[in-house]
Amino acid sequence: MKVLFAAAAALCLAAPLEAQELTPSHPDAKVYFVNLMDGDTVTSPVTVIFGLSSMGVSPAGLEKENTGHHHLLIDRPAIGKGEDGADELLYGLPADEHHVHFGGGQTETVIELSPGRHTLQLVLGDASHVPHETPVVSQVITINVE
Repeated sequence: MKVLFAAAAALCLAAPLEAQELTPSHPDAKVYFVNLMDGDTVTSPVTVIFGLSSMGVSPAGLEKENTGHHHLLIDRPAIGKGEDGADELLYGLPADEHHVHFGGGQTETVIELSPGRHTLQLVLGDASHVPHETPVVSQVITINVE
């Protein structure tokens, strides 16, 4: 899988090394896929548009109440699940082919995905790439790439 995220990775700050006080989220906040639904069949490259309500988008490193920046999880368990799940909720999200950061405040991307089934999930992170105290996450969707 080849993911086009060089610009986002360049803007990405390293995840914190030790747990910190978690940033609260707005109680009504929701993050969602604007243009994709669970079960969609698409062709690569795939445009992914991020939606967010009841909070705002701000770049990584900028601490502003009720804001965060997007992370796209690709082909991995839902946030908080899997062998590193609990660590992600406390220490922050890594930056790799399964965790794509949009620390510049981007609200969409284009990704290359191989043919077959892929899972996607959006996670809002705070200024330090850590999910909020009440995590703002989308449902995990599965798309089929022809």
